[in-house]
Amino acid sequence: MRVLLVGGGVIGLLSAHHLAEAGHEVEVLDQGALGGESSWAGGGIVSPLYPWRYSPAVTALAHWSQDFYPQLGAQLLAETGVDPEVHVTGLYWLDLDDEAAALEWARREGRPLAAVAIEEVYRDLPMLGGGFSRALYMAGVANVRNPRLTRALREALLRMPNVTLYEHCAVTGFIREDGEVCGVRTAQGELRADRTVVAAGAWSGELLKTLGIELPVEPVKGQMILYKCAEDFLPSMVLAKGRYAIPRKDGHILIGSTLEHAGFDKTPTEEALASLKASAVELLPALAKAEVVKHWAGLRPGSPDGIPFIGPVPGHDGLWLNCGHYRNGLVLAPASCRLLADLLLGREPIIDPAPYAPAGRLG
Repeated sequence: MRVLLVGGGVIGLLSAHHLAEAGHEVEVLDQGALGGESSWAGGGIVSPLYPWRYSPAVTALAHWSQDFYPQLGAQLLAETGVDPEVHVTGLYWLDLDDEAAALEWARREGRPLAAVAIEEVYRDLPMLGGGFSRALYMAGVANVRNPRLTRALREALLRMPNVTLYEHCAVTGFIREDGEVCGVRTAQGELRADRTVVAAGAWSGELLKTLGIELPVEPVKGQMILYKCAEDFLPSMVLAKGRYAIPRKDGHILIGSTLEHAGFDKTPTEEALASLKASAVELLPALAKAEVVKHWAGLRPGSPDGIPFIGPVPGHDGLWLNCGHYRNGLVLAPASCRLLADLLLGREPIIDPAPYAPAGRLG
């Protein structure tokens, strides 16, 4: 089978990896550089920011992915020599309004989240800002170095003889014959396939409009900033008042993020920079003296309730979706891409696919 993946972010690349491993001919194309959009721009926390606020559909994908990430990181390092740096730090939530709901969720789902005395938090995180009074902690939560993850996936695919990658190759429309989608049209010509999978993130809705399909996926802008500190400056991830601090292994600290409905505009703004700096200093006062190394924006693929679309598109044989992961594309990628491959190849799915099916969810 020849499968075409439209979109070269982590969802498209990892889907391609699964399908190529199964022996199929796979082509991946992207309108820009592979992994250059939200997969590059995100923070890489391997957990929804507030997992108890999501539906069981998101939880099922998240749990499977969280358990699989260390294995995925090790596999990609062995295959390519590029380490995605799956960094297990644990995560603190400070002064939550819905602490009781979080603890009930953890009890119900069997996740290691528990209340921690604030004195203990300040002992473990002496760099934390003052004024916090309550904390929850979940051990085992990791973050992944997302630019390195997409680079590792790209390298792995380049080494597979049944994979072709196309960068800077924008789709202008789909090829339809006898009611079936047989590939795509691009500025460089036609690409034909037995199955075409749209994994184009925030651009997925725009692509499907060319077929008269209303896919409720829209861009939601997010801005972040990056500091460089000592490697042991912050041992755990911290989240308070909707903002988070993520430590990388080399001492880089990410602070994020904004939520903005600004269409496809990715311009970083001074307002967001000031707001993110204020959050950074409130969480970690020492950052007041640190220099912002980088400030950027990306576009999340916003979708209703953050539930992705995974599966075939009714009435358009040959067309499949793996998109609409909103704020959790990196979190949900391993399970989403495995589920897509299971469904596409007729295997037993890892989880119930019904909540993600495009059928009944498209206009």
